[in-house]
Amino acid sequence: MSSQSTPPADAPVAPVTGTTLSDVTVHPLVLLSVVDHYNRVARGTRKRAIGVLLGSVGRGGRVDVTNSFAVPFEEDLRDPAIFYLDHNYLESMHGMFRKINAKERVVGFYSTAPKIRPNDLRIHAVMSRYCPAPCLVNIDVRPEIRTIPTTAYVAVEEVDAGGGTDGSRVRTTFRHLPSLIGAIEAEEVGVEHLLRDINDPTSVSTVASLVRAKMSSLGGLTDRLVEMKGYLESVHAGERRVNNAIVYNMQTIFNLLPNLNVDELVKGALVKTNDMHMVIYLSSLIRSVIALHDLVSNKITYMDKDDGDVEEKGKDAEKKAEEKEKKIVLDDKRELAAKQ
Repeated sequence: MSSQSTPPADAPVAPVTGTTLSDVTVHPLVLLSVVDHYNRVARGTRKRAIGVLLGSVGRGGRVDVTNSFAVPFEEDLRDPAIFYLDHNYLESMHGMFRKINAKERVVGFYSTAPKIRPNDLRIHAVMSRYCPAPCLVNIDVRPEIRTIPTTAYVAVEEVDAGGGTDGSRVRTTFRHLPSLIGAIEAEEVGVEHLLRDINDPTSVSTVASLVRAKMSSLGGLTDRLVEMKGYLESVHAGERRVNNAIVYNMQTIFNLLPNLNVDELVKGALVKTNDMHMVIYLSSLIRSVIALHDLVSNKITYMDKDDGDVEEKGKDAEKKAEEKEKKIVLDDKRELAAKQ
């Protein structure tokens, strides 16, 4: 079964093929395609969707994933060694995509499972026929995820002490790669068009959107801290072997935390918070006064309009009454003339 580990920061990883990979950039079109594939195939089940990632590998081992397509895949949840991957369909789809864009090549495969599964190493071996250094990208399609939904891995060989004739053996495992979400200008316009009905900037104030973004960031930080806590507890209980790179990164993170027990820092934070709250309070007052002013102005405008309508109606009534009186007088004159 494959394991997960985190390399030191900014350290490129050399997979089993010798090609050096540094990070993986996933474009929005890939995320939309994966979500559509999952909803059609595995929604509401314990299954996962598997597909092929297309793109290019640039200088420095930067993998740019620009496109993808689904592949028929089945696996036995009780026996991880039993799975089915349609090679003929993969080769046929790859040939058609090459006719559309010859620059897009197979760079790896994706999985909608949130974690690595035992079959991933076997699928990696199959994908190695079409790509010298395939990467694995786990895309979490759950809507409640508040962080980046992509997690990238590359297969590497590690020496496992305690096996083999010389006391050690070489095993293949997955190592973590930094993953990014990137887009070109055309993709950014398309994403904004799709999100227009969900997140309308004209209907939500800037302050509310900033607060929502801060809450989402804090939720992601909480998830990361819980994950770190779970790892340390499992290492302490002997369920996992200690990874010095992970412990080193944790120590670096905690060393970068500021000392919040300094009086000057506490006072400065309180002053800054009070100033921000005062600005928010004054802004709310000004906004309320402006809203009331607009309401009064509208009321006065409509009242003037109503008064003008009443005056016009009164003049029309007076005019009609005069015409009626004139008509009555004329009728009386005509009757007198007729009698004479």
